[in-house]
Amino acid sequence: MKRAERLHALSEMLRRSGARGVSADRLAREFEVSVRTVKRDLDALERSGAPVWSRPGPGGGYGLAERATLPPVTLSPAQAVALLAATSAAADAPYADLAAAGIRKILDVLDPRTRARAEELAHRIWVDALPPSSRAVSSALEEGLAEQRVVRIRYTAADGVSTTRDVEPVLFAATNGRWYLVGWCRLRDAMRWFAVSRVERASVTAIACSGHTVEEIGEPPEHARPVHGPLA
Repeated sequence: MKRAERLHALSEMLRRSGARGVSADRLAREFEVSVRTVKRDLDALERSGAPVWSRPGPGGGYGLAERATLPPVTLSPAQAVALLAATSAAADAPYADLAAAGIRKILDVLDPRTRARAEELAHRIWVDALPPSSRAVSSALEEGLAEQRVVRIRYTAADGVSTTRDVEPVLFAATNGRWYLVGWCRLRDAMRWFAVSRVERASVTAIACSGHTVEEIGEPPEHARPVHGPLA
C-alpha cells in the first residue's frame, strides 16, 4: 500500500474508532508497519490539518475530533444499495477501492433504521464481477494519471510480445467490457490504448507528463462519456 493510500485509510480507521480511539500498536498491526511508522503517519495527518487527538497511558490511543465526521446524509435504502452495487460490480474500475471507502463513510453516517434496511436489501443483490487487476499495477496507473507523471509499464500485447514502455497517462476508458489506460507512448511516439489487464508491472516515475490532452485521442467509442459532468 502506498503511503498516500495508507494515510487515507489511517484517517478512516481513526474516524471509525469514534471516542474510543485506537492504539498505535493496533494501527501498526492493521497496516503491517512499525509503530514508529504509524506515529510518523499520524504526525503527517496532523500537519495536513486533520484534527488528530491523542490520549496517553493505558487504554489510550489516537482518534479524530468530532468536527472531522461527515454531516448527516439523507439517502434512501435503495440509493445506498445502488452505490454498493455499482462499486461491487466494477471492482476493476479506476479508483474503485477509494470509491468503496467513500461509500463506507456514507453508510456510517446513515440513521440506524435506513442503514439496517439498506443492509437487508444488499443481501438480495449478487454480483459475479471479474477479478480486478493487480492492486499494485492499478495503484501505479491511478497515481500516474492523478499526479500527471510518466508511468513505466511492462506490457504484453495480444500477439504475446512484451515490451517495457514509458507512458504519459491521459485518461482511463472502459469499452467492450475492458478497462484501458490511454496515453502517450514514448516508445512509439504516439497515443496508444493499453488494456489494464495486460499490464504486468507498473511504476510511477519522477518524470512529469508533457501536457498531452484528451482532445488528441480523437473520437471516443460510441456512447462513451465522462463519469461526471462539470461540478456545480
